[in-house]
Formats: sequence, C-alpha cells, structure tokens
Amino acid sequence: MSDPARIYVGTYHKYNSGSIKGAWLDLESYGDTESFVEACKELHKDESDPELMFQDFQGFPRSFYSESPDTGKLDALFAWLELDDEDRELLAVYQDNVVDSDADIEQAREAFLGKFNRPEDWAADWLEQTGELEQIPERLRYYFDYEAYARDARIGGDVSFVEHDGETWVFSNNV
Repeated sequence: MSDPARIYVGTYHKYNSGSIKGAWLDLESYGDTESFVEACKELHKDESDPELMFQDFQGFPRSFYSESPDTGKLDALFAWLELDDEDRELLAVYQDNVVDSDADIEQAREAFLGKFNRPEDWAADWLEQTGELEQIPERLRYYFDYEAYARDARIGGDVSFVEHDGETWVFSNNV
C-alpha cells in the first residue's frame, strides 16, 4: 500500500460538542498499541479522561479499523505493519475477501494456493499437482472441462477465487 498507515484521532467529547479537532497519527512512528494509545491520550491531554475516537484511517485494510480503540485490532494492525509488502498484501486480500479479520499471516499463507490468470488455470495446475490428471486417459485430457472443475470447487466451498490486480488469487477454504 502506498499511503502511510495513519489514524485520525479525536475524542467523543469533542465530536459530541461539535468539533472534530484531532490529528493524523502515523502508526509506524509507534512500536506497539500501548505507545500509540499513550500518544493519542497525550494529543488530547486537554481532557481529563479522553474517550478516544478514531474518526478516519488510511494505508491499511479496513478489517483492522475500529472507531473506538480495540486492543485486539490494534495489536493485529501493529503485527501487520511488521510484515513485508508482499505479506501485507496477501493478508489484506485474504481478510477482506475470504475470512474474517481474525486471520493471521500464517493462516493466509497456508490457505494461499497461488496466483493464476483464470480459475481454470488453477484447476489444470491443481489436477496436475495432485496427480488426479493421471487418472484421465491422455487421449481424453483435451476434453476435460477445467472451467467447470474450478466452478464446482468454488460452489462446493473448497476454494475461493479473488480477482486482485488483474490476477486470480486462489485460497483453500479447508485450512
């Protein structure tokens, strides 16, 4: 993602009083949830006990966002920030399209079956990798309907096909 991971931090008191006064905080400036929340409270030290309100976000998947401070989501977000760009993208695609936001990078890696031009390309590769193609006589393989096989795998709940950046990303739903 090209935008820096940032959250616009205000408070519910200010918002309910008609103000959206706050600031964008760059998450990569903080090492963990605790230091980030402390910075948020410091930003709003004009209130005795600020009830933080995250009014906007950018540079990270929606699945990590919560309007109110959610320690679990913030911890997951800081873990996501430690990933390289490729793993960030993989986890974001997986969470946003296949599973709920509680999935971690290990689950995404385990479920990821690859990137293909089309679902039927995955089907041909899968059948070859698993050896199932060998069960079809060679003279009949040209007639095999890989598109139907991919469609049935999706309908049967075995895989998810996600169109992302002009490619078909394939994830197993059986992990």
